[in-house]
Amino acid sequence: MAPRHLALAVLVTVIWGFNFVVIRHGLDHYPPLLLTALRFALAALPALVIPRPAIPLRLLVVIGSVWFLGQFAFLFLSMANGLPPGLASLLLQSQAFFTILIAAAALRERPARRQMAGTGVAFAGLVMIGASVGGDMTLTGLLLGLMGALSWACGNVLVRRAPPADMFPLVVWLSLVPPLPAFALSLAFEGWPAVQSALLHPTFDGVAALAYLVFAATFVGFGIWGWLLRLYPAGLVAPFSLLVPITGTLSAALVLGERFPPLRFGGMALILCGLAILAWPKRQAAASAGTGGPG
Repeated sequence: MAPRHLALAVLVTVIWGFNFVVIRHGLDHYPPLLLTALRFALAALPALVIPRPAIPLRLLVVIGSVWFLGQFAFLFLSMANGLPPGLASLLLQSQAFFTILIAAAALRERPARRQMAGTGVAFAGLVMIGASVGGDMTLTGLLLGLMGALSWACGNVLVRRAPPADMFPLVVWLSLVPPLPAFALSLAFEGWPAVQSALLHPTFDGVAALAYLVFAATFVGFGIWGWLLRLYPAGLVAPFSLLVPITGTLSAALVLGERFPPLRFGGMALILCGLAILAWPKRQAAASAGTGGPG
């Protein structure tokens, strides 16, 4: 991966890591399904002036339903049902392993030995971080979080299979998919009184959280992420999201006071080592292969 693309991948993980703190604040002011609807309703506004990308409408609906509606409805619901922000940032990154498996089956992208080694080291880091978790995760939150990760992974592969398109228009038009179904689900499960109260009594913190979710996490984050997926195999891009637990847990600790034991820092170090293996330049990797290094 080129150095500038590597820097962009890291930037996305920082934006998405802090995003979990923002989501936690947003859920204090909006029910989770309503927050999903509002986020993507605002993100879809540029579709009024931006032409639809040259992608079949049915495929746009499928990608938007999986990549955006599924991922974030499940994520917001998991955090509203007892999944702490720092831990949510960890759990959601299981998408990296789902992505590699799905890409191998659907796209026949066979992982290279170096990818398998780097992902294995990073996965060991995730396991170490998970071992440091106490009783602060509910079963409902766990299952909903894993469903969000699976939705993200399926979306990654669908984006890679889609016809070429500029990523900003694609993200904007995909954002048209979640608002109506998310709002309908909000009315059905969260009730009109909760929806009405949130809409008629906006707060500065709630509006600021929505602005971050729309402009930083959606436009900037997914725009760059999707662009990288078009340049590189899904199995190479996806593992970079394993940096998100580092920025997520640090942000949750600094801003929300969430605490985690030293064991979690060891897991973060392993994640960094795994990403270093994945990002090793090809020419250096080839030279290392001749001397017994990763292939």
